[in-house]
Amino acid sequence: MSGQGLTDTIESLRLHFGDRLSTADAVREHHGHDMSRQPTRMPDAVVYVENEDEVARVVSACFASGIPVTPFAAGSSMEGHTIPLKGGISLDLTRMNRILAVNNADMDAQVQAGVTRKQLNAHIRDTGLFFPIDPGADASLGGMASTRASGTTAVRYGTMRENVLALRVVTPEGKIITTGRRTRKSSTGYDLTKLFVGAEGTLGVITEVTVKLHPIPETIASAVCSFATMRGAVEAVVATIQSGIPVARIEFLDEVAVEAANRHAGLSLKVAPTLFLEFHGSPRWVEEQSTTVREIADEFGGSDFAWSTRTEERERLWKARHETIYSNQTLRPGCKAFTTDVCVPISRLADSVMAAREDIDSSFLIGKIIGHVGDGNFHVGYLIKPEIPEELAEAERLAERLYQRAMDMGGTFSGEHGIGISKLKYLRREHGEAVDMMNAIKAALDPRGIMNPGKLGQVE
Repeated sequence: MSGQGLTDTIESLRLHFGDRLSTADAVREHHGHDMSRQPTRMPDAVVYVENEDEVARVVSACFASGIPVTPFAAGSSMEGHTIPLKGGISLDLTRMNRILAVNNADMDAQVQAGVTRKQLNAHIRDTGLFFPIDPGADASLGGMASTRASGTTAVRYGTMRENVLALRVVTPEGKIITTGRRTRKSSTGYDLTKLFVGAEGTLGVITEVTVKLHPIPETIASAVCSFATMRGAVEAVVATIQSGIPVARIEFLDEVAVEAANRHAGLSLKVAPTLFLEFHGSPRWVEEQSTTVREIADEFGGSDFAWSTRTEERERLWKARHETIYSNQTLRPGCKAFTTDVCVPISRLADSVMAAREDIDSSFLIGKIIGHVGDGNFHVGYLIKPEIPEELAEAERLAERLYQRAMDMGGTFSGEHGIGISKLKYLRREHGEAVDMMNAIKAALDPRGIMNPGKLGQVE
């Protein structure tokens, strides 16, 4: 966006923010991309806010002039959520990183939007509580709420949808609202908290988040198990979930992902379809869970089942799992991961994963499959060089098949990455005429269309 109105608004904001408003190319470039494959699109200016009133000041000024506002924090989005498609102001909330209250007895915490999950867990470590949602990256709580994030522990603890109790939000007009209370249940009015959780910054700016906390388990054990076949590994997951075993994490890596993890993290895992698991509970309960899962794994061709309660072994294992996006470089130096995800009903998981693997094997691209398979969610990473048009086109073709297959199975084309830029064109295919209602909500709450424009709520 350009014009005198934009220039005047930026200069007016500079009077208040001083050097916390930047138009430097390096700063704008940093706020113009994320971890997705999307090209950089720079904002016209970046404003570093430090409190809620400053957020309201910026948003009010932008609303008056019709200037786009795109919230930004950790920048760890996988689908281009924080890329300012229309320029304008990138609103950086990383300095809003105060933990406002921890209520031990009620097991909840109130934090500013820029607080990260690791920061919160470090702060509450001595309380006997923890915040379980773990998307891998050290994302901000505001960003996690805005994208409805989940991760490796969702099979046991749920997603951000289940763990956010209330929000404070600056609306597109610059008003400040509170969407809920600290109680675990309420039947008063529209559920505005759920409306903003997953809205991807298109309906307002989340400034504070009230989240549920959970007791730290008495015992935590991790386990690794390799399988003779990919189908055997996935069917073992399905059988485990259908047996009602409350595993805390159950992650799948195919052979390609295991090889990459070995190279990147210095592991020595057997190069075979593999499950990473974690069990929470009393020592006896953890041992019982582990024994039962081992028996299930044996039925589906599992072998070398090994479990441990040693903290350093667990941390090394999950660090390797979380860094699979970086281990791509060991398989094809200079590549970039075209990473995407789908989620299907658990009964269709094996068929969906096997079909995705067959698509990759029939392609000229290298690809790997990993996943939070306990809830039917898995990720596919096609290793491409985006500057080669044929490779980008092939990845798009494979992703298209992946999405359509998931929807045909009663699933969704995004289990946790969200929509952002990359998946917007598929929204109507999944939701049909309900997209018109989403667009109407956007138009009602953001009549000037300034909040993260070009994303959710503006689907043509």
